Amino acid sequence: MKPVNVEIVSFGYLHDGPPPAHLTIDLRAHFRDPHVSPELRYMTAADEPVRTAVLGTPGITDLIEATARAVAAFASGPSAETVVVADGCAGGRHRAPTFAAALAARLRQDGYTVALRHRDIGRPVVQR
Repeated sequence: MKPVNVEIVSFGYLHDGPPPAHLTIDLRAHFRDPHVSPELRYMTAADEPVRTAVLGTPGITDLIEATARAVAAFASGPSAETVVVADGCAGGRHRAPTFAAALAARLRQDGYTVALRHRDIGRPVVQR
């Protein structure tokens, strides 16, 4: 496999729409939301309890693997262009950045150069 750059951007749909990407993953409806737990609400993906809650959700590791395979499919095409993946949750502080970091780690294992950006992780908690 030739080296292909990958850019992963996590974001929150409640702050703004998804950034332009080749592949956009919507985590809002299917994966455990730490926001609903008062003890996790004001934490972010930088905190271990949030990462544990998100990565312990059934299906999330399967989605990380499936997304890594999708990136490989994009990368195998004739273009040498950077593959951009955007993944979003409601506020962009819990599920999306946890997923993005796990995907980045998985892709680095396959030899990709990965740029990781969390667009909304530092934004205030959305009251909902």
